[in-house]
Amino acid sequence: MPPVQENDTLNPDSANFIAIIKYLRARLPTELSQPRVAIICGSGLGGLVDTIDETKCKKVEFKYEDIGFATSTVQGHAGKLVFGFLGKNQIPTVCMVGRFHFYEGHNLKDVTLPIRIFKLLGVKILIATSAAGALNKDFQVGNVAVLTDHISLPGLVGNNPLFGPNLDAFGPRFPPMSDAYDYDLRVLAFKASSTLNFKEGVLKEAIYCFVGGPSYETKAEARFLRTIGGDVVGMSVVPEVIVARHSGIRVLGLSLVTNMVALGKGKSADPLSRESGVIEEPPPSHEEVLKTSQSRALEMQNLVKTIVELIETI
Repeated sequence: MPPVQENDTLNPDSANFIAIIKYLRARLPTELSQPRVAIICGSGLGGLVDTIDETKCKKVEFKYEDIGFATSTVQGHAGKLVFGFLGKNQIPTVCMVGRFHFYEGHNLKDVTLPIRIFKLLGVKILIATSAAGALNKDFQVGNVAVLTDHISLPGLVGNNPLFGPNLDAFGPRFPPMSDAYDYDLRVLAFKASSTLNFKEGVLKEAIYCFVGGPSYETKAEARFLRTIGGDVVGMSVVPEVIVARHSGIRVLGLSLVTNMVALGKGKSADPLSRESGVIEEPPPSHEEVLKTSQSRALEMQNLVKTIVELIETI
């Protein structure tokens, strides 16, 4: 990748990129200054940083506001970068504890700024975790969706993090997304699940639907998403994946299913309707998402940690 130049007139963000990199490297020990793996810890999954091995080197934390990142305003997203060694193979890793969302009012360039910084630090692999609702009734709460593809509703109507002048130092003007989710990394996810003796079927491959939020989907919207091929739905992941792939970073997407999305038409007020006796499906809530995330946090942490340990095999 050509170096990002501070005087690059086609890239008004160059000075900001360089300032952040200088800030981080001035405060990181040499052995942590070039992490190989970046992990985005989704809702309630920030405990992964507690598994960082500090025998070789103490982990280093940075608050987002100190780096120059946006501020995360969502419960369950702490808002810090944590650098350290992960797994028995001591892989230098950076964990993003809490992410930014489009619905918080951030533009997509700010949402994906950390991914650009990861690339400049030397990251080769991104593991993006999240919470998601299941559209596909073959899934159940507690499943881990291993993403194979995505549908970006905001992207289809004009919100893509690559809009504007292309950042040539990172990638091409028209990057393909047909191979966004790395096959070999998906194989590692299933291998890690087997190593940990997860029940068969806990991990399922899935297509992720990205919606803007913050309101949850209506039943009609949910049926539409399922009809066009979505298995799970959420309000994150995709902008980060697009920028990671634009930057040449390999991606593994893991979404913990925290709730079943209501798909039925619901009760009809028409006394002549055959649907008047239909049982209503419960609406989703962020509290439900956090509760499920926290109850499955240890399993997710072990899964991600084991995947990182297996990365040396590919």
